[in-house]
This record gives sequence, C-alpha cells and structure tokens, in this order.
Amino acid sequence: MKFLTLPALIALLAPCSIFAAADIADGKVTFSIKAPKAAEVRLKGQWSKEDTALTRGGDGLWSSVAIAVPSGVWEYSFQVDGLNVIDPQNTAIKPQRMPQKSILHIASNPPAPWDWQADIPHGTVHTHVFHSKQLAVPREVVVYTPPGYETGTEKLPLFVLQHGSGDNQRGWTEHGKAHWILDHLIAAGKAKPMIVVMLDGHPHGMVPRDDQAKRAASLEAFRKELFEDALPLVEANYRVLPGQPNRAIAGLSMGGWQSLTIGLNATERFAWIGSFSGAADTEAVKAAMDDSTGTNAKLKLLWIACGKDDFLLDRNHTLIDALKAANVTHEWHETAGDHSWPVWRTYLTEFVPRLFQP
Repeated sequence: MKFLTLPALIALLAPCSIFAAADIADGKVTFSIKAPKAAEVRLKGQWSKEDTALTRGGDGLWSSVAIAVPSGVWEYSFQVDGLNVIDPQNTAIKPQRMPQKSILHIASNPPAPWDWQADIPHGTVHTHVFHSKQLAVPREVVVYTPPGYETGTEKLPLFVLQHGSGDNQRGWTEHGKAHWILDHLIAAGKAKPMIVVMLDGHPHGMVPRDDQAKRAASLEAFRKELFEDALPLVEANYRVLPGQPNRAIAGLSMGGWQSLTIGLNATERFAWIGSFSGAADTEAVKAAMDDSTGTNAKLKLLWIACGKDDFLLDRNHTLIDALKAANVTHEWHETAGDHSWPVWRTYLTEFVPRLFQP
C-alpha cells in the first residue's frame, strides 16, 4: 500500500469535487479531482469491476466522461498515482475504522427501501456514549426507534444489528440505510415496529483474521459488553418488551460470525438469529447442534444468506451441511452477489419482515 506524508499529500491534491454532468436521476455522473502534480488519476467505483481513467485538463483538473451509474448506494474513491483518495468535498464517507471510500447515492424511481421517502413517517437515530465496564473506556452505541416512538407508550421488541470487520457502529445507518429500510417496511405494513441496537464490534480494535486467540478474546469482550453494558443501557432508557421471544440478533460478515456464535450459544436470550455473508465458524456453534432438539424448541428463526460470488460461500456451505446433519431447523438463501453492501441491504430488507411475527 502506498502512503504519503501530509505535506506531500497537500502538494499533490487541490480541492476535489464530484458533480452531476446531467440530471442525477438519469444516472449520469461526471467525476473530477484537481491534482496538478499527478501523473495518473483513476476512478474506482463499486458499480463497475473496471477502473475509469480520468483525463487531465490544462488547469490540472482531472475529469471522467459522463458515466452511467445505476441507482443504488455506491462506494467510490480516486487513485492518484496509486494513492487511494476519498472525495474531500463529498461529506458522505463510508464509516470505517480507516475511512477509504466516499458514498454516491442515486435514488431509484420508484424509491428502493434504502432510498429516502418523503411521504412516509420516519424514525429516529440516537447515539449514546457509555462507559464500558469491560474496557474502562468510553464507547458508543447507535439506537434506532421507529416512527411515533417518542409520542407513544407501547413497549417494542429489540433487534441487535452488527456491522462487518472494516466498519463501525455507524455503518448500518450511514451506509447501509437500515433506518430508512425499517421506515419503509413499517410504513408498508411488512415489518413490526422495533428498536434496533448497533454496537461497535471491535472492542479490541481490528484483530488479525488468522490470530485465533485474539479473535476469541475480542469476541468474548464484545459479548460481555453487549450483555452487561449496551443492552442494559437500552433496556433502561427505552420501552423494550422483555423476554427471549422479543430479542433478535443479526449481522454481516464479522457481524454474522458474532451473531451466530453469540446467538446460538445464548438461545435463552435470542429467538431470532440472522447471518448475512457471515464468517461462519461451525465449531463455535457445536453446542447448539449437539442439542438440536433444545435449539429448535427455542429458536423461531435461524436465517442464513450468502452470495454465490462471496469469498465466504464455502464456509457457509460447511455450516449449512453441519446444521442439516444435526437436524437444526434453519433457512438457507444462496443468492446472486458478492461480499458487498448492495447484497446486505437486500438481505436486511428480506430478514426484518420475518422478525417478531407470530
């Protein structure tokens, strides 16, 4: 990976911008960045497997041709002489532990569930900073409450929703648009109103994927923080229905691994479990499979999905084969797509309507 010192970066880049060359609804976008000293600038957009070479103007402004970008919520960045550069004049930045991508959101017509819809009621996204007893440091949790919660009196079920390994607790709202998806599903009568909790899944920071000891310690710290800090905070400050039938947990990638491992080892707490392209660890959930009768009696839904082009597909196949052999009731969805947010937004849209139903 190529790095530059701050003075070198400032010398290389002038203010950068993204603007629509035509009506944004038509999906035509021109990208530009001013980098007078650069020898090459390319655009990396999630909507295409191919990079786009930008053309240099006489004033050092590099521009693309007008690109037809499909509707969706997309990640992009510039490659300036091999250096990855987010768009400084675009405030929409993908929430990550090391931010690397800007966000381009082109709405569909009619709107997709993850698009803003002005004609439906909207919920509220809250942020809480709490003192973690596990880590002895301040930590943050994001909470979604559905439309009408502030003026109501009804108690609601609770859904824990977790991000992936490169992201943080703000990923599902700022990039995944989970709150808009919930608003859409609730307004359409497809989902129950619920409270959603999103916690930073990195209590020890990012740990190497091949360091099993550190991964196990991080998972245990996350589990304790979830059970002893985050959930008690939410239960004390929000109108939450008590009991295992009113608790769900799901996540994507690393969050899917956390949800499966924690959820299937705490079926007395969670009745609804989901994994979206999860980093499945079959051995970690062996106890649930060994007691398949007890697991099936407690769970109302075990929902697992992964894309055909996802690098974690084989691990998910291994888990599914083990669940079948153990007679653990589950749903398996092998879909189109890879390891990316366009897939996970769709999974959330399909999973949420199943929660807390009779």
